Amino acid sequence: MWALRKLYIEGNYSKSGDRSMDATASGASSSVPYHNLIDQPLSLVTPLQQILQCCQRHCFGNAHPGEFPLATSPSIVLHVLTSCDLDPDDLARLEATCTFFKQPAKFPPDYELSIAELAALDMCQKRAVFKPMTTEEREMFKQRCGGSWKLVLRYLLAGEACCRREKSQAIAGPGHSIAVTSRGSVYSFGSNSSGQLGHDTQEEEWRPRLIKTLEGIRIIQAATGAGRTMLISDAGAVYAFGKASFGEAEFGGQGSKFVTKPQVVESLKGIYVVQAAIGNFFTAVLSREGKVYTFSWGKDAKLGHHTEPNDVEPQLLGGALENILVVQIAAGYCYLLALVCQPSGMSVYSVGCGLGGKLGHGSRTDERHPRLIEKFQALNLQPKAVAAGAWHAAVVGLDGRVCTWGWGRYGCLGHGYEDCEPVPKVVESLSTIKAVQVATGDYTTFVVSEDGDVYSFGCGESSSLGHSTGIVGQGNRHTNVHTPALVTSLKSIGEKVVQISLTNSLYWNAHTFALTESGKLYAFGAGDKGQLGIELANQQNEREIPEKVHIDLN
Repeated sequence: MWALRKLYIEGNYSKSGDRSMDATASGASSSVPYHNLIDQPLSLVTPLQQILQCCQRHCFGNAHPGEFPLATSPSIVLHVLTSCDLDPDDLARLEATCTFFKQPAKFPPDYELSIAELAALDMCQKRAVFKPMTTEEREMFKQRCGGSWKLVLRYLLAGEACCRREKSQAIAGPGHSIAVTSRGSVYSFGSNSSGQLGHDTQEEEWRPRLIKTLEGIRIIQAATGAGRTMLISDAGAVYAFGKASFGEAEFGGQGSKFVTKPQVVESLKGIYVVQAAIGNFFTAVLSREGKVYTFSWGKDAKLGHHTEPNDVEPQLLGGALENILVVQIAAGYCYLLALVCQPSGMSVYSVGCGLGGKLGHGSRTDERHPRLIEKFQALNLQPKAVAAGAWHAAVVGLDGRVCTWGWGRYGCLGHGYEDCEPVPKVVESLSTIKAVQVATGDYTTFVVSEDGDVYSFGCGESSSLGHSTGIVGQGNRHTNVHTPALVTSLKSIGEKVVQISLTNSLYWNAHTFALTESGKLYAFGAGDKGQLGIELANQQNEREIPEKVHIDLN
């Protein structure tokens, strides 16, 4: 109420004029003239009662001279609520503490909605994945989310937070790399033996090259696998190129058919896709409505359905996920993680191969259907984002804690040893920081803090951990790290890191990308195929310390 009083009560507004949902679009100025208001003293009441009565007059009328009721100008209130980007919890608190925000606002497009609900709907309408929905689709979507626009907004924001949807991003794939700008243009570089760069050739690229056939199409998310690439547009279309399959054969057989430029995946045309994840034996996609579909690897119902390895038809991943909103998916070598959003909070499900305990259920058995990882409830941790490495997994919580589990080889779990952990365990040595992102690869883990610092641990092969000083004789750049260590080479660039991506494959030497808040991209690790986007000196096949890639992703 104090924020609203400051923003609205002290304003000298006119009660007339256009009251559309977007005040900016209707011509309302964002520059507000202010003047001082003098509150008349209220007799025989305490100071607290005086404040409450004053707020009631401002909201509902019966104003003193120089005051105006907010109820007569809902467009002003709505504009401020949406322009401040309040999260759904803030809007819910406003409804709970003041009837003005809870009662019907009698304002278009729905006269029965409260101001808080209208603000949530307005913020939903700004999202690229929400804009194309019809009125009927929106209403069905709202009911699936729990019957409130605040819950719809919560779901959309959760997906944006963990996948950098509609933001710049860099993907360190197996031997090749993809970079997406904030405007949705796509650059690719590195190995191209299967046409996975999308340039209609099979020649390597050592510098970022724009995929020209995608000009005019805005890409909001990218995924890479061994010899393949998938891109998601803001229209929900999926473009795939490279190996013409959605997963390798059971024993590593390679497909022989290649697609060398982006082509729409025909079997997904009826599904509005917002994310893709590529494992070794399968591919998974996530729909706008929070449903998961998988391709391939249906033998023995490993993902809950029976299909042939070369099947190109998406199969709905049902079971426990059938009526639950999935926010994010993450694919490991032979398993899948799903972050779900429910009115009661966030949780994680897993399915697939359980070797090493990477499914997080306390055993090493396979799961043919998605199963809830119960340990987070015991830890009192609300998952915010998931990461599936080849053989281990990680989660970052809303409170900034990081959990890891699965194979602990090379110290990739960060607990100081190499034993397996069959259930999620908090990385205690990170307790002094608040993490916002976690990324996993082949026995390697990176964590990004709220301050933009980067920590890494696990396998040091190919210099992909970033701990080399670059000075001859000072430290072994290939040393394994068993507990989180600050990547000082990234700290020295003097920029806040907002995303880390690293190679998640058994068969390729790893490389790593660090994307900064200003849109600069730094690369280190293996670069023998040009996947770093920088030229290496003669006889070099890796980069020890981060080097800036000549591309601006903002």
